[in-house]
Amino acid sequence: MKKVSLLLVVVLLFTSLVGCSGTPKSEDITSLKIGVVSPMSGQSAIAGEYIKNGVSLIEDELKEAGGLDVNGKKIQIELVYEDNEAKPDMTSNAYRKLIDQDKVIAIVGPDMSGGILAAGPVAQQAKVPAIGTFTTNEKVTQVGDFIFRACFIDPFQGQVMAQYAYEDLGAKTAAILYNNADDFSNGLKENFVKSFEELGGKILEEQAYGGADIKDYNAQLTRIKAANADVVFFPNLFGELPLQVKQAREMGITTKIIGGDSFDSPDVPNIAGKETVEDIAFPAAFAPTSDDPVTKDFVDRYNAKFGVNPNSNAVLAYEALEIVLKGIQEAETLDGQGVRDAMAAIKDFKLPSGNFTFDENRNPIKSASIMIYKDGVPTYSTTIQP
Repeated sequence: MKKVSLLLVVVLLFTSLVGCSGTPKSEDITSLKIGVVSPMSGQSAIAGEYIKNGVSLIEDELKEAGGLDVNGKKIQIELVYEDNEAKPDMTSNAYRKLIDQDKVIAIVGPDMSGGILAAGPVAQQAKVPAIGTFTTNEKVTQVGDFIFRACFIDPFQGQVMAQYAYEDLGAKTAAILYNNADDFSNGLKENFVKSFEELGGKILEEQAYGGADIKDYNAQLTRIKAANADVVFFPNLFGELPLQVKQAREMGITTKIIGGDSFDSPDVPNIAGKETVEDIAFPAAFAPTSDDPVTKDFVDRYNAKFGVNPNSNAVLAYEALEIVLKGIQEAETLDGQGVRDAMAAIKDFKLPSGNFTFDENRNPIKSASIMIYKDGVPTYSTTIQP
């Protein structure tokens, strides 16, 4: 009996130290790590720079506040950055390192659908919530209930641009240049085609290329030019877009060009040339010219620190981290499950892109701003609601 009593005391003592869930109690936690996965090298490194810029504003806020306020207690937040080089296998490696070695409570990023589709199962198995920033492919959150996203999804984005082309531009025919080796490009293309044809439009030409390393699109663009469609759709990554647009214009394609949200990068006009991207339209996560006080505060702080307006990469990374931090603040238990449950319950959260609510599949319910390049600057045109 004495042995049993002693064992019971030990068990009760252990339970009191770690809490009923088997995890440290909130009051015992003084610091937490959050992983940030983005391309910091390689062809898409500029995206990683914008992501880090957006996240750095929150780092500044946390430093100034002395930490994150969780139930009246300041918890120190350490961000652990990992470079995925915009590659799916590197993303999986980054997730494993962050989870197994760094013991992060959550992961922000990556910004590409292919990356999180590859790495998502790692987080799902470990029960660590992960939130993609620019991961618009519909399949992303289907990986599991620990996988989130901060952006609208390809079906909505494809529908938005099909609707804009057909109704706002009056286009009845379209041609498409897309990357058949990229989940983002494929998903956007497929949903554009579906929505455009449902509206009554006709796709005259679909031309594919195989990967981000392709530099010559003349064969595909020759067929697109010959199709003489009312609009040309480029649903591709921003690292590929400047060269595609330049080659299209140099070939004499004067047709209206529209694209996906990857066009929302200052480097597209900087590389392709202001004249080359003039009048190109695309959907964006938010309009930096909005008078909303939350949006204006974010834009002003970003502009003051970096000298330019934020793009979608920056704002989505900022919002993704804000969502994780809100999950930490409202979690019943400070572990992966607790943060995941609190994140999934977020509704009407004021963010720079507007009111944010997760649906039952952890996809945001949010609008899209249609932007048009004017003298190299994205200019707000209209808003399309979900």
